[in-house]
Amino acid sequence: MAKVKLPVTAAIRVLRQAGVSFGEHPYQYEEKGGTAVSARELGVEEHCVIKTLIMEDESKAPLVVLMHGDRQVSTKELARAIGAKSVAPCTPDTANRHSGYMVGGTSPFGTRKQMPVYVEETILELPLIYINGGHRGFLVSMPPVELVRVLKPVTVKVGI
Repeated sequence: MAKVKLPVTAAIRVLRQAGVSFGEHPYQYEEKGGTAVSARELGVEEHCVIKTLIMEDESKAPLVVLMHGDRQVSTKELARAIGAKSVAPCTPDTANRHSGYMVGGTSPFGTRKQMPVYVEETILELPLIYINGGHRGFLVSMPPVELVRVLKPVTVKVGI
């Protein structure tokens, strides 16, 4: 079996620099497959696969929201939680400009721009999470405590 060459992305560099012990999980990426495909390919529950969503408030200020793969973000609740009038997902091109990653390969680690990070509070209750490693078809696994240590996210209750 041929050895898969794993990508060294900005996210991986940040994790290594922070001393995070993480697993590397390449999988066959499918366009518009989302977390259902990555969970299926890796044989894990979709609830443990964490989406990295780039959104913006009414003044176009970008922010990162981390959500369970099998849940959606209530933008109304998120806006209320962060004191904004409104919050909406960015277009793929705008998300790419803010994060430096292509949609489908967006990681909260090593983003091009510094952005506030919000995490659904129930994610922190999981023993292990799978989150994008900065490349399509590549997730990294770690305990959520490492995510908190490196990103220092604000916890929110905005999942639906």
